[in-house]
Amino acid sequence: MGGRPTIQMVAELAGVSRGTVDRVLNDRPHVNEAVRQRVLAAMRELGYLSPRETYRRQAEASLRPLTLGVLLPNWEGQFRTEVIQGVRQACEELEESRVRVLIRRCETDLPQEAAELLELMRGEGAEGFAVCAVNDPAIQGWIAARAAEGIPCVTFNSDLPESGRLCFVGQSIRQAGRVAAGLLHKCVSGRGPILATAGNLKFDGHRQRLDGFRERLAELGVPPERIIVRETFNDYETTLRVVGETLERQPELRGVYMANLSVSGCCAAIARAGKTGQVHVVCHDINESVRQLIRSGAVDFTIPQDLRQQGYLPLLLLRNQLRKKRPPDAGQQQIHILCAENLED
Repeated sequence: MGGRPTIQMVAELAGVSRGTVDRVLNDRPHVNEAVRQRVLAAMRELGYLSPRETYRRQAEASLRPLTLGVLLPNWEGQFRTEVIQGVRQACEELEESRVRVLIRRCETDLPQEAAELLELMRGEGAEGFAVCAVNDPAIQGWIAARAAEGIPCVTFNSDLPESGRLCFVGQSIRQAGRVAAGLLHKCVSGRGPILATAGNLKFDGHRQRLDGFRERLAELGVPPERIIVRETFNDYETTLRVVGETLERQPELRGVYMANLSVSGCCAAIARAGKTGQVHVVCHDINESVRQLIRSGAVDFTIPQDLRQQGYLPLLLLRNQLRKKRPPDAGQQQIHILCAENLED
């Protein structure tokens, strides 16, 4: 078939009428899904582009290049894997519209390192930033200075609420901590001390979770001296040691709130003490390790979040702000609860 593909050629290859092809092109109803897929397959085979798609591609090709920067913390495991998946998905979608994405990852929790990496990306031409970093005056000041210059920043997973950032992408973190408190309080029937572990309280997300957790327990009548707070820095060995030591010093411990990663380290310490099922555990996020722990009864509840969306959405919001001057509408991710009874759902 020579020449430029036409609607008639698509219709003939798909074995449908021109009207059906037009309905598929304009996403109109009353088209059988199998027929729709056949028309789309014919379009791909012929390389057919509708006038609307042709215009969109021409418009995108005429845009000046845009560079965005992503700053990640030094967290490993599920967070890094799923957030990067979301970032890569956004990169693929933005590539056609001439958007380049720089990705930098901190090696430490030092705010100076985060500020330096942000400044390096700015030096490479970044005009907008997606940031997950420690809540420190150096970072907040850097973002505030960029906002004054018209350079937007979107925070994700852990917020920097006083920085002048454009918006935040993630859960209502404090509310998630309150939900965890309600769950654990029911599990322990209001008795015995509770251990609450946070990764690093310099991150707003970890601190807000813990604040919400303690706030709700106080409302339920739990005195603050019954809540033991420890930082474990998202590290398996540190979590294993902290939980193990707490169990030795507080043999009547009834519950652990994991406001951070390394849930497996917590459950291993409880198992070593012979108290699996006696010490209740509520945590955040879901992966295969947590699934197995829920199935085995080592974890009672988890509160998952969409980490992939947290990597994906900030870049699209930044593109829309810089290219289309569209106000951001990030919303907040819903809070869901998973346990053994609904895990497979």
